[in-house]
Amino acid sequence: MAKDARLTHIDAAGEAHMVDVGDKAATVRIATAEGHVRMLPETLALIRAGNARKGDVIGTARLAGIMAAKQTASLIPLCHPLMLSKVSVEISEDEALPGLRVEATVKLTGQTGVEMEALTAVSVACLTIYDMAKAVDKGMQIGGIQLLAKSGGKSGDWQRSKE
Repeated sequence: MAKDARLTHIDAAGEAHMVDVGDKAATVRIATAEGHVRMLPETLALIRAGNARKGDVIGTARLAGIMAAKQTASLIPLCHPLMLSKVSVEISEDEALPGLRVEATVKLTGQTGVEMEALTAVSVACLTIYDMAKAVDKGMQIGGIQLLAKSGGKSGDWQRSKE
């Protein structure tokens, strides 16, 4: 952690506040996040076959993730409402989990980053997968939600190191 590190949403009096980004330059900002839903192999097979009682699990979760990214400011109190230019949510099968992996990328040209939007997209997509398949597998686990990379802005580029 940097020596001068501080929480940007806390003012000198220790009160939470929304950061003023008005003087920041508008730059292209991109963030990518990931997460996963671990499930029984039978649940993954059911989803793959398109036989979930509630319908298309992957398509619905993708749409929910996109919608969630657009609503982040309504969900996270100190986030700025943003005009996103791109939100993509990719969901892939992973037999090794077993389960589904979710990756979201969010982009805009603006004065603040989109890390929270990418993380929100992943979180809601994972929750939607759980909701759509919970009738057959209440033991599913959501995990691994994390930022993978961000670019743009005053703090520059950042990428999670491969562990």
